[in-house]
Amino acid sequence: MAAPPITTSVTELPESRVRVEAEVPAAEVEKRVEQAARSLAHSIRVPGFRAGKAPAPVVIKRVGREAVLDEAVRDSIGGWYSAAIDSAAIVPVGEPQLDLGELPAAGQPLTFSIEIGVRPTATLGDYKGLEVPKGDPAASDDAVDAEVERLRERSGRLETVDRAAGEGDFVVMDYLGTLGGEPFAGGEGRDQMIELGSGRLVPGFEEQLTGAKAGDERTVTVTFPDDYGAEELAGNEAEFAVTVKEVKAKELPALDDALAEEAGFDTLDELRDDIRERITEAEGSRVEAEFRQAALDAAVANATVEVPDALVEARSHELWDQMLHSLSHQGISKEMYLQISGRGEEDIVAEGKTDAELQLKREAVLAAVVEAESIEPSEEEILAALEEAAPQEQTSAAKLLERMKSANRLDTFKAELANRKALDLLTESAKPAAKPTETTR
Repeated sequence: MAAPPITTSVTELPESRVRVEAEVPAAEVEKRVEQAARSLAHSIRVPGFRAGKAPAPVVIKRVGREAVLDEAVRDSIGGWYSAAIDSAAIVPVGEPQLDLGELPAAGQPLTFSIEIGVRPTATLGDYKGLEVPKGDPAASDDAVDAEVERLRERSGRLETVDRAAGEGDFVVMDYLGTLGGEPFAGGEGRDQMIELGSGRLVPGFEEQLTGAKAGDERTVTVTFPDDYGAEELAGNEAEFAVTVKEVKAKELPALDDALAEEAGFDTLDELRDDIRERITEAEGSRVEAEFRQAALDAAVANATVEVPDALVEARSHELWDQMLHSLSHQGISKEMYLQISGRGEEDIVAEGKTDAELQLKREAVLAAVVEAESIEPSEEEILAALEEAAPQEQTSAAKLLERMKSANRLDTFKAELANRKALDLLTESAKPAAKPTETTR
């Protein structure tokens, strides 16, 4: 759907805030009123017309223009707000204060105002040719050895052993749990296998099976944590009658060419060379990403950016909301996360202020570099970026371009590309310096 035509004027306010005065043309308002009337036709009875078939003017006359207009505004204000922000060419931060005012008479435009925080402005210092620490992406022997050991672990086989179980061994057991002498739901299991030292069971359970042999019967006593998921068990002491049926140890393959052959290589040296190459490639990407961030932070350190506390608070709330959105896709609710983290929402927002302030400063500096260098993405760069993004959107670059134009989002996309080019400029002009080695005490 194309963005509605909105005209705006912007007034700068103190503390990195602005007031946007917006006007929705009368024709747009009337179009939305008719849409709302057609929608209302499905939920009211109009004599002489089948359900949902009453013309908009009839519905408006029957219900009253004010009621239909109110419904139209409720349905449309979100889109009008977004269009006003785009038209005003501002980068909002935090929640807006929206003042709708009185609803217009027929044939009159609708006006509303928005007061909101915006990205702060930066006064640049030196930002080109800065000396920036850069790490070495080479893979160390220790890193290669660790990856080889992980491969051995994945290739290991569990073998039954006739000895006492120790940390790292696996115990196959039957168990029955009781609470105050009575069995409880979920407290019984047969042929369950656990790894001693894994920490996957209630604290204290695995430790009490250390030294057990096949055929042993043990009583394991544990106290469930206060925040345990099952409310009837939380904070309570329970006993488990455990019968150990088997003790298994993981037998790792020998560190030889046979291990390499299982992984698709002829020799162990070939396997190690491949691992080294993959680690170096991954480290190279990580080091380059760190270098780009360090180049930007060096420019931020030389710039002057005033970031009001209210803006930092607003951005920290935005970061928290983004995190909650991400967690929801993993099936984790806000309440669950707060319980797991052991922190309150206010504490999390307060802790996020440092990152929020730095993020705002970075954005301000990139915007200032874009302006100072007159950076504007070319048509070729825009098309190349769209070609890269199109597969993720399951469409073609041409259709994605039309979609962005229709939604009035192309300018935002161009701004993102300009920021990326600004960061490229900072990175390419930066002088890599040896990264200081970490000292241990």
